[in-house]
Amino acid sequence: MRSKSDQSTVQVLRPTITAPVFPSTSTEFINVMAHYHRAEIARMAGWRDRIDRTTNWAITVVAAMLSVSLSTPTAHHGVLLFAMVLVLLLLVIEARRYRFFDVYRNRVRRMERNYYAQIFDPEEGTTDEWIHKLGDDLRRPLFLTSHSQAISRRMRRNYCWLFLILLVAWLVKTTFIRMQENAVEAHLVTSVSEWVRNAAIGPVPGWIVILTVALFYGWVLFASLRRPKGEGELAFGNVHV
Repeated sequence: MRSKSDQSTVQVLRPTITAPVFPSTSTEFINVMAHYHRAEIARMAGWRDRIDRTTNWAITVVAAMLSVSLSTPTAHHGVLLFAMVLVLLLLVIEARRYRFFDVYRNRVRRMERNYYAQIFDPEEGTTDEWIHKLGDDLRRPLFLTSHSQAISRRMRRNYCWLFLILLVAWLVKTTFIRMQENAVEAHLVTSVSEWVRNAAIGPVPGWIVILTVALFYGWVLFASLRRPKGEGELAFGNVHV
């Protein structure tokens, strides 16, 4: 049997749960907003850094594959096709990272547009609806951009130019320079049939390779020119990545 003193000691050692403290004055609310704004910028900058790293990887892949493929006439043009696949994979990864970045960017811009802008240049007709949307976003965070839209944005910003460089290099490799075992015997292609033969990869006929490349770059062109109707931040202008 425990004594009353032991029971009181157990009660004293038992942790007590207290309700969270919310800001009760305007000064406390301003402090919360400042710290939260700084935290969201840090998360946004972290995902922005990840996006830049993926782009740097893609540029490195293109530069490395170009140096390997164009350094000698005997190098196979399949290296450039392999580079297209690698850059496409990096584009998919970057689009996923962009979707996360866009969530935090939207929160930061919501505060800047509706709170900080009102401090520096007040406008009439603004409401507190934005802060309710921000709270709902914190309770139930959702992606604001679909994966296809993210791919289109990143394609339009950077990757369309990388794919264009690879396409030009592939055309130079298959159309203008014929691969020979002896580099001294390399010469310019003079007919379409010779170009088709050069485009072949092992047992795969050249016309299939050319058709596949044409379809792929048709999709690249479509994704680059595709501009869905802007909503939210995009409706206010083009100041975004």
